[in-house]
Amino acid sequence: MEAQYPLQSPSPYPWKLTRGATVQPDGSVSFSVWAPQVSTLSVLLPDRAVPLQRTDESLYTGIVSDLAVGAPYSYLLDGSRARPDPVSRYQPHGVHGPSAVVDPAAFPWTDHHWRGLPLQDLVLYELHVGTFTAEGSFRAIIPYLDYLKEELGVTAIELMPIAAFPGARNWGYDGVHPYAPQSSYGGPAELQSLVDACHEKGLAVALDVVYNHLGPEGNYLREYGPYFTSRYHTTWGDALNFDGEQSHQVRRYVIDNALYWITEYHIDILRLDAIHSIFDNSPTHLLQELTAAVHAQSHALGRTVLVIAESDLNDNRVITPSEQGGWGLDAQWSDDFHHALHVLMTGERTGYYQDFGRPSDLVTALTEGFVYQGQYAPYRGRPHGTPSRQLPSERFVVCSQNHDQIGNRANGERLSALVPSSALKLVAGLLLCAPTLPLLFMGEEYGERAPFQYFTSHTDPALAQAVSEGRRREFSHAVGNQAVPDPQAEETFLRSKLQHSLREHAPHGALLRFYHDVLALRKHVPALRAGGKEYMKVQTWADSRVLLIHRAHPQGEAIVVLASIAATPLVATVTFPTGQWQKVMDADEAWYGGTGSGLLPAVLKETVSHRLVLAPFQWALYVAS
Repeated sequence: MEAQYPLQSPSPYPWKLTRGATVQPDGSVSFSVWAPQVSTLSVLLPDRAVPLQRTDESLYTGIVSDLAVGAPYSYLLDGSRARPDPVSRYQPHGVHGPSAVVDPAAFPWTDHHWRGLPLQDLVLYELHVGTFTAEGSFRAIIPYLDYLKEELGVTAIELMPIAAFPGARNWGYDGVHPYAPQSSYGGPAELQSLVDACHEKGLAVALDVVYNHLGPEGNYLREYGPYFTSRYHTTWGDALNFDGEQSHQVRRYVIDNALYWITEYHIDILRLDAIHSIFDNSPTHLLQELTAAVHAQSHALGRTVLVIAESDLNDNRVITPSEQGGWGLDAQWSDDFHHALHVLMTGERTGYYQDFGRPSDLVTALTEGFVYQGQYAPYRGRPHGTPSRQLPSERFVVCSQNHDQIGNRANGERLSALVPSSALKLVAGLLLCAPTLPLLFMGEEYGERAPFQYFTSHTDPALAQAVSEGRRREFSHAVGNQAVPDPQAEETFLRSKLQHSLREHAPHGALLRFYHDVLALRKHVPALRAGGKEYMKVQTWADSRVLLIHRAHPQGEAIVVLASIAATPLVATVTFPTGQWQKVMDADEAWYGGTGSGLLPAVLKETVSHRLVLAPFQWALYVAS
């Protein structure tokens, strides 16, 4: 199939969205919708219906000259069915209601100086708009940007999906209007205000976009055209049609969406959800085509825009450059780091955790990226993964917590409910000192106590009941006689809201100080930044319970991280690399909520075997002096 967007040379002019309702310079509104499944199609306005003309490509187009910005409209299919626009920029009355005309040029952007961030500088902070603040809106996030930038030290916020979904409460993966920011979050103008404010503070904005499925309620795409195919099956049913008949229009729908977010909303990073459920046997894979189009538009806009994938395939093709036979995405999530660390901290071995549990897994995740690179995985019952040793470490996004790993537990417990505070600091220290790109989940930096549970607000009674019953069945074996939180209950949503005031009190403030100080070192010490896998070495002692992570940099001093993954005190004889080492951080200090015992020496000398007493989950950082 011929690619619809340039794979090599960028377009000389920035792309613009031409589907849906587009406000023209003269104030008129043009309409364009692909609808091969219908015979006639009109724009349905409050006072009249305006027929659209069909072209040979099954596009229905037309212009309405006297339509104001904000006006409601629907499409009347075959004279009998009123449906929202598949490319609706806004659904002010929910996923079933009429669309609204939006003029993206009306927002007064002030971020003209902003050029984005390079991949290596990313420290991502994943948040859910509805539960990050009491108000649950885009605008309500803005007062917290100084905190995120200065008091914590992240460089980018990552919004969980915001495409319009049923009701007012949802994780966002049930979105059915990929172009319409959720109305209960504040809609288009509030999202633009948030992005503009982030750029003013020097924060990049990542957006989680879902191109592997649409939600079940309010999904009217089938009535317009062959957007789905039964040739492939996903967790959510039929897959999107990216390689069958008329798939070029479906591919355009998705690629247009990616370009829309980075152009009309100035989004800096697209995080593609679960690409292992995107099926495409075309000569040029959808993800390669999409990434090339994003990079071309990025060049035309004069900004750095990045594409990051979530995938559980451990497939190095995702981030291998296209000229080397890969898809050319900028980075991808690597769940192996989380799994390896989580099992060592909690001892949990159910589900996919049974593939992990060896300290060597953590060492491999730190030094190579994937743990599973083609070897047999017991949980999967087959070999899994591809080699990652050759790939730059900054192309892997890793975490110790995220929405999936917390929210897909029966009761949504965070790591703070599973391990002691000393382990939380160890986990943070390993995450933030790894050569990979770190991702934090909202609230982890101060040990948030509220769970993050699975919640929905479907308005279809049958679907709502099915979701609630399905959740109970899924976890009936895990909770025994305990009740599984009902996704449809408002209490489940409210229970998941952050308690920001916690960080002002012990022990939460101490944990926040620890995160801040490690991130400050990461910013100012070159050896701690993303990348530099070739200048890194990890050694283990005491039956692999003690790790010594040595990282160097050609233009800066080397660092050593000393870490114990043991839950009890232990004694280990450790040999430091050549050089004299000055301790600059110790998680056991009272300042960070530790015992203040001072067990570790302030200075350690080169090539001398040191008999060290380590506190439970000890973590300390030394710099060459």
